[in-house]
Amino acid sequence: MPDVYDISVVIGTRNRAKMLDKALDSVLHQESKGARVRYEVIVVDNNSSDGTREVVERYIKQGARDLKYLFEEKQGVSYARNCGVANADAPIIAFTDDDVFVTKEWVANIKTVFDRHPEIGFLGGKILPRWKAPPPAWLNRDHWWALSLLDSGDQPFYVDAANPLCLPTANASFRTDLFRRFGNFSPDFSGREDHEFLLRLWCAGVRGMYAPSVVVTAEVQPERLRRRYHRKWNTTTGRFNSNMRLNEKMGSDGRIVGEAPDAVTLFGVPAFIYRNLLTGGLGLISSTLLGQQAASLRHRNGLYYLIGYIHQRYAQNASACGRSDISEIGTFVKALLKKKLNRKQTKHNDSLSLREACAPIKFATNSRKDQR
Repeated sequence: MPDVYDISVVIGTRNRAKMLDKALDSVLHQESKGARVRYEVIVVDNNSSDGTREVVERYIKQGARDLKYLFEEKQGVSYARNCGVANADAPIIAFTDDDVFVTKEWVANIKTVFDRHPEIGFLGGKILPRWKAPPPAWLNRDHWWALSLLDSGDQPFYVDAANPLCLPTANASFRTDLFRRFGNFSPDFSGREDHEFLLRLWCAGVRGMYAPSVVVTAEVQPERLRRRYHRKWNTTTGRFNSNMRLNEKMGSDGRIVGEAPDAVTLFGVPAFIYRNLLTGGLGLISSTLLGQQAASLRHRNGLYYLIGYIHQRYAQNASACGRSDISEIGTFVKALLKKKLNRKQTKHNDSLSLREACAPIKFATNSRKDQR
């Protein structure tokens, strides 16, 4: 019955019954702008052992008619969200989390943006922090990604292969037909499944939007304010992105351009990744010596990301390649030198071609002077 609802809101949860109470309150008590927006709320219990089911059933008994409870035994964020997708009845699916409060007009604003922009397939908005403890001085917005927070300003803009901003599923909505066309969230990337799904959409040319009017707030747990958490998060993200081959698909300007067919690799990792590792190391040394604490941490976390990226690819390459590390390094050096020589030769040939092209012009000019 696709005409019953305009939007299906999906919340995956596991063993967070106390948080879920507040999140449900914010989603179920929405205000609309003008015409009423018809929406359902689907709570997917991802194999909880606490009172999650009782919390949802209590709301249903109290009159929440458009609230569904589903149980998904397979643990993992991707499984929970895919269960919600499979049971959604609306042409738009909006995702949020059990530790997130949505604003009063969240659902209405999602509907408004999709109605005004039929060309977009997905959207995301602001995810602002609710601090349970004061954040340390070093934790500025450079480090918000590890907290799944997002604030890219107050002006909307397109999100696509030319501007691939990751929109976390704590506040992201998709046209339902995208899941039929491009598949569901991948369990292989559970925890980073939103980024991997968006990458598929960007590579297919699907355009989305950052919509600053669509706002939620997320509770930031105290353990996420520690440097150790950020190190682990960046290393893990590097591993996931290595499996996606994300850095290979991105150009130097950050656009998604596809992989270069002639890339020189060492242990399956392109040479420019190692160059970025060296640049990041120099940046870390410089910022540390200058006492720039936030910049120092940014470089440090970037290094952890690249180390995770390289380590993951090394592990995959070592099992598939069969060559020794020394042999691999030798092959890499030869390929790198060959590529540089080819570039020099190409530049030389281009220079000769330019001279040949300019020669007739020079001759004609001299001929006119002689005639005078």
